[in-house]
Amino acid sequence: MSSVFLFKNLLGTLLLPPTNGLLLLLVAALFRRRRWAFGLALIGGTLLFLQSLPIVANNLIGTLEARAGGVFVSAQGAQAIVVLGSGLRRDAPEYGSDTVNERSLVRLRYGATLARQLQLPVLIAGGVPPLASRAEADVMAAIAEREFGVAVRWKESESSDTADNARMSARILKAAGIRRVVLVTQAFHIPRARQLFEAAGLEVIPAPTDFKGPGEGPLEVFDVLPQARAIQTSYYALHEWLGLAWMSLAATLKPA
Repeated sequence: MSSVFLFKNLLGTLLLPPTNGLLLLLVAALFRRRRWAFGLALIGGTLLFLQSLPIVANNLIGTLEARAGGVFVSAQGAQAIVVLGSGLRRDAPEYGSDTVNERSLVRLRYGATLARQLQLPVLIAGGVPPLASRAEADVMAAIAEREFGVAVRWKESESSDTADNARMSARILKAAGIRRVVLVTQAFHIPRARQLFEAAGLEVIPAPTDFKGPGEGPLEVFDVLPQARAIQTSYYALHEWLGLAWMSLAATLKPA
């Protein structure tokens, strides 16, 4: 595990909910005798409160989903489908081994649906998470074939993040003469994933799934009450915006 990978994940943990607000509250508690401590505590509490509101979280993630390109309509000449992994549940007792988590399963299900619809070969991308015994790609491929009846032609099983997914998948696909792909992942993940895959030299047709943004219905009372799921939605949204900012910074600092 590289030092850059560790730094990115540590920085992300500190900047994302709920740690971002809790960290401010902790600093305020440690320096509670200082005049500025109350103001810092107020900022931390307000930050946690806002991130826990569905109306805030849904609109925040909606800014990413608006850039995802809408629901998939046509393959537009694509030659393969790429499904990105998003983690495993380690040692799931009911399965007797590692299995996919909810995010990976949502992506896999939609990827299998498109594979049957489009009759295109499938690549699944996902390396070995920390402490896991198998790669995400291996676990997902087994489920795709055994439970969804969809054959997986390629597996990219060495990556540690989306940037690795893109680079390593592109290498496999280009060797097979494939340049244009349908990319399957959560709608909020599409903007960053698409940018990375295009930077790796592939043409991307986005196939977003699991839209979480604001619906078209009227505002409900629960939309303005704190909820745990809203914290998670805020986490996903801010994680992606942080990733996009990191990519922009890296591109700016990269030597010409």
